[in-house]
Amino acid sequence: MKKVFLLLFAFVFITNSFFAQELALVVDNDEGGYINKSGELVIPTKYKKAQSFSEGYASVTEDGKSWGVINMKGEWVIQPEYDKIKDFNSGIVVALKDDRWRYIDISNKELKTPVSEKYFDFNDGVAFYKVNKKLGLIGTDGKVVLEPTYDVIKKFSNGHARVRNNEKWGLIDAKGKVVVKLDYDGIGDFNKVAIWAKKGEAFGVVSNGGFHENSDINKIDDFRYGGSLAYARKDKLWGFVNNKAEWVIQPKFKKVKAFKNGFAPVLDGKLWGYINEKGEMAIAAKYKDAEVFGDNGLAPVKESKLWGFIDTTGTMKIAEGYEITAKGFSMFSKNNIKGFHNGLARVSAKKKWGFINENGKVLGKWWEHIELFSK
Repeated sequence: MKKVFLLLFAFVFITNSFFAQELALVVDNDEGGYINKSGELVIPTKYKKAQSFSEGYASVTEDGKSWGVINMKGEWVIQPEYDKIKDFNSGIVVALKDDRWRYIDISNKELKTPVSEKYFDFNDGVAFYKVNKKLGLIGTDGKVVLEPTYDVIKKFSNGHARVRNNEKWGLIDAKGKVVVKLDYDGIGDFNKVAIWAKKGEAFGVVSNGGFHENSDINKIDDFRYGGSLAYARKDKLWGFVNNKAEWVIQPKFKKVKAFKNGFAPVLDGKLWGYINEKGEMAIAAKYKDAEVFGDNGLAPVKESKLWGFIDTTGTMKIAEGYEITAKGFSMFSKNNIKGFHNGLARVSAKKKWGFINENGKVLGKWWEHIELFSK
């Protein structure tokens, strides 16, 4: 009995480990396949078009016409019988066949819904439901969560979505409950720290149930990366405000980017450097361009024509020699994170794309195109 239990445990562990892995879509000779984080090609490059993995599945076509769905072993779980299949989200995907869109699950069973107009992708367990120019929500069971109520519903982010009626904006959750009343002429994405908003001509921040106005501000960004500061503009200069719209770092920079891991890139004069959360210049402004720090403490910077990576002391850890902006991908590119993400950075050298680790070592080989790792 003990041996049976151990064998069962081992099987479950190995199975879970396999499906927990992340794969990246790569392209070679204009055909897509997938690599693992060891750089090994685990699903051959044989697809004319392909999508990144989402919830353990990827939509692909071998002939460029008929789409199906594969699992992370490269096995067909939905045979290539559709004209188009989008990305799985919340266990449901939108598929086109015989000039008719529909929702299907991974067993290829069609979901019955009241949808008669456009089929929207699922996101955070709900999909938009449109009737007579008004939008509501349906759930993964196909039932109505929110009757068509709003003129506009934006994509859900952090379990919430921006909504508009009669030119006024607010926020709802995935159950359709209003969490910020539709009192604003503009509003940012939901964030537990605070949400930027505009009321009339006044910009400010919504937090703790109230609107905090700052008459200095003429533009403001979202609170990002779980940080307590958002960048905002006064006249033509940028600084940072807290969740009460109070200036924590005075507006004195021509350009800025968000704080991440305690540092923010700023344009000081004609060059970029980094400030800390006290507004002190922590890394001297000597770069032509700079991006935010990754979780591993490395940030992409450009001193001349190409990008390298520095640490939080400003020491160059990976020499310049790369491009970092992914563009022109024929089959994909939905996610354009620059710099390190989960231990790897997507870079280009000599018109080929690959991943490098924190030591600058290339993962496997270089490819025509690559997407970020996903599962």
